[in-house]
Formats: sequence, C-alpha cells, structure tokens
Amino acid sequence: MTSPAQPSSLAAIAALPKADLKSIFTTDTDRLSKLVLSQGPIRFDWSKTHLTDDLLAGFLDLAQEQDFAGWRDALFAGQAVNNSEGRAAEHPAERGEGNADSVAHAKMLHQRMRGLVDAIEAGALGEVRHILHIGIGGSALGPKLIVDALDGDGVRYDVAIVSNVDGTALERALEGFDPHTTLIAIASKTFTTSETMLNAASAINWMVEAGVDDPYGKVIALTAAPEKAMEWGVDETRILPFAESVGGRYSLWSSIGFPAAMALGWDAFESLLEGAAAMDRHFRLSPLAENAPLIAAFVDQYYARVQGYQTRALFAYDERLALLPSYLQQLEMESNGKSVTRDNQPVVGPTAPITWGGVGTDAQHAVFQLLHQGTVISPVEFIASIEPGHVLDPAHHRALLVNCFAQGAALLRGKENADDPARAYPGNRPSTTILLDDVTPEALGALIAFYEHRTFANAVLMGINPFDQFGVELGKEIAKSIEADGATGFDPSTMALIELALGGE
Repeated sequence: MTSPAQPSSLAAIAALPKADLKSIFTTDTDRLSKLVLSQGPIRFDWSKTHLTDDLLAGFLDLAQEQDFAGWRDALFAGQAVNNSEGRAAEHPAERGEGNADSVAHAKMLHQRMRGLVDAIEAGALGEVRHILHIGIGGSALGPKLIVDALDGDGVRYDVAIVSNVDGTALERALEGFDPHTTLIAIASKTFTTSETMLNAASAINWMVEAGVDDPYGKVIALTAAPEKAMEWGVDETRILPFAESVGGRYSLWSSIGFPAAMALGWDAFESLLEGAAAMDRHFRLSPLAENAPLIAAFVDQYYARVQGYQTRALFAYDERLALLPSYLQQLEMESNGKSVTRDNQPVVGPTAPITWGGVGTDAQHAVFQLLHQGTVISPVEFIASIEPGHVLDPAHHRALLVNCFAQGAALLRGKENADDPARAYPGNRPSTTILLDDVTPEALGALIAFYEHRTFANAVLMGINPFDQFGVELGKEIAKSIEADGATGFDPSTMALIELALGGE
C-alpha cells in the first residue's frame, strides 16, 4: 500500500474537459442508470454532477493507483490504518463487520451495555426520568444527532446533551431536570478531557447542592479508559468501556451511544447498528464502479482537487436531520483536513473542503442566493425522505420535497436574461440528491456509515490518514499554559486579551 503525493492518474483526470450540465442528459442518455444507485433504504443520485464516463474511468484508475482495495481490506481486517498512532480503526466491528476477535469483543461490550440499560429500566438506580449526557466532539455530536433524528419514535427519557464548557450550556440543559431523578452519562475516551470533566464536576455539585444521596451512584462512565473513571469515583459496574481502536468521531456505535439506547430503546439501537452493518457490507463487497461511498468520493475529489472548489454544502430537507451538517463538519474536516500524506510528504493540492449547510426550506431564504448567483461555486448535497416525520396535512411534506427537487433542477438549468442580468442564473452548478425511504434507525445507521466510508475513501484517494487529529492539540496546549502560567510569553494581542478579560491571572 502506497500513498504518492501526486498520483499520475489525477493529472490525467484534470486534463479531461469539463462537461456542460445543461446538456449532459442529452449527450448521455443512459446517465440515470449509471449514476443513480439504490442501497437498502437509500437512493443516491449523482446524475446532476459533472461525472462522465471518462472521469469515472479516470477515478477508477486513481483508486487502483492508490490501492483503494488494499486499504479497504486493511480497515476491515483490523490492521493499523491509523499509521501515525499505530492503531486500527475498528468502528465497523461495533456493527459486527471486521476482525473476528474485535467483533466478538464489541458484542460482549454491547451486551454489557444492554444489561445496564435493562437494570436501569428495572429501577436498579432508582427512579430515572432525565439523562444528562456530557461529552464533546464525537462523544456528543453522534448521540445528539441520533436522539434528535429519532425522537419522534417515542423517547422514553428527557435527554440533554452538553458539550460546550460555557456554563450557560449546562445551566440551560439542567432547566426542568430534577436532580433526584437524573442520570449523568460522562462520555470521554480518555476520561481526562478538560471541558467534559469540568462540566461533569459541576453536574455533581448540582446534585450535591440539591441533597441527592450518593451523586456518584447516578453516574455512568462511557470511556476507553475505565481505570481513569474508577479513579474519578465511578463504580466499575457503571462503567461502559469501548475499544481504544474506536475513534471519537466514529464512536456513536459503541457505549457512546448509551443515551440513544436509553432514550429510544435497545431495539432501535440495534436497528441503527444493523443499518450501518448493511452499508459496511456494501462498501466492503461491492465492485468499485458500483460502490456508493467511493462514487461519492470521486465527486468530492473532482470538485475539491480538480476544480478547486473550497466548500461543500449540505442541506437536509427534513427537520429530523437538522443536526447532520454539524455532525459531518467534524467527521469530514477533522478526518481529512490534513496537509501531509501518510508518509509525511506535503499533499499537492487541496484536501477536504469546508463542509457547511443547513435545513431546507429555511436555507432557501438565507444562503441560496449565493449558491445560484454568487461567484463562489459550491457543490450542493440535498438529503430528503419520502415519508414525513409528522402526521399533519400531507401538503407540508409535499411542499418540502417539491422545493428540494426544484432547487437541484434550478442549479442545473439556470435561466438566461440578457435584458436584466440581475435576474439571470448561470446554471451548470452541480448537486447530489440522497433520498431516504424514511428516517428510521436502520436508514439513519446506513446513512451515517455511508458518510464514514466516504470520508475514508476520500482519504485513501489523497493518500492521507483520516484517523488522527493532531491539529486540535496546539490550542489545547496553549490554553493549559495560560491556566498554569498566566499571560507570559505570548504575542502582545493575546497578552492584552488575557489582561483585559482575566485580570492577568
């Protein structure tokens, strides 16, 4: 397995002419059969992108040159694909796909979690009506997305998920919570994450001040460092470990998903895992030319690396998926926002674009002006569901879907207006549509796994490691230095800010 900084096949791709989207369906009459793919409860439509037969052939050459199949096999075999830290990346094992020993270990840990869920439901920890989940990054974004997306199926507990160290976030989360019937879940891979542990300490103080007997007895630890949790004061019986080889932004399938399992029920959590496992099998076994995550990565590579578009917009035309853009920001930008290859050579050209987005139809009245007529071109991804998430007048959902499909058509077609250029639309702007049968646990699991594998496929095509995140460390180190030493040795601007806001402490 190699990772050249400038694959020769990428240069060949860049030399190919850019297709005209306005006429592409005329010149390629069987386009839908080639660029629309259904996998389980999800339909992927890349026909409104600039992919042509020649580009697809070129990207398949790139995948072969970058040994995509070898890296994919290594991922599922539990090999050290995270080479900078010497670790495997075994989130698929949490879904039952991967190295046999790792799969067996994950199943054992899931049974441990299910046993605790059953015990809590049976009253082993007293009455529980509220769950306060404290984490940050992947330890919060994943559970928050799942609970928010699926809460229409009947959430059984009030769930608040807190990540920000700003005390306002914790105060707001605790409003309406009874400390005597609240369970605290602390999610931290190392159980040393400073923001998480500060929030956890404040939550314990909130219970103490309310006169709760044995506040630590109401704490569940979700961690890859159980010994640290025990040192902090959590009893071993209430620690739910997960494997060191499961990265934070890939961890919602592990015990980090505990609040979702509690709120939605174990059957829903298992369906989430099963949906993801089906996408794992598709990614692992499908021919490259019919592989949804890889084809999506081809689109990403074309626009980011060949055309130089610096952003990718994602719009969920379903309120249940409102948090998906935020979730994908971390998944994609923390994974692939790198500047060196696996062998520490500079990456030639761009890597991950900036992921941004929002919810339709709100976004149409906010940012679509730029997408249709602005000078910054951003590939757009639309996500929608055939079935609505409500029982109101079907006109609501029809209007939602009509707007979603109309926006993709408008970006493609454009509109000429020689007499009034301010009312002209250039068109020829790409979009992808992902259509779910419904936002069910199975479909959501498959969708998230699709994005995980797409992120990995992009990394392989660029020759980078998507599983480390050293770029977040320097700011943490400086923050610790300020806490320990005060305003010494920094630039004048930083020192002045510390003096003004912290009194030079």
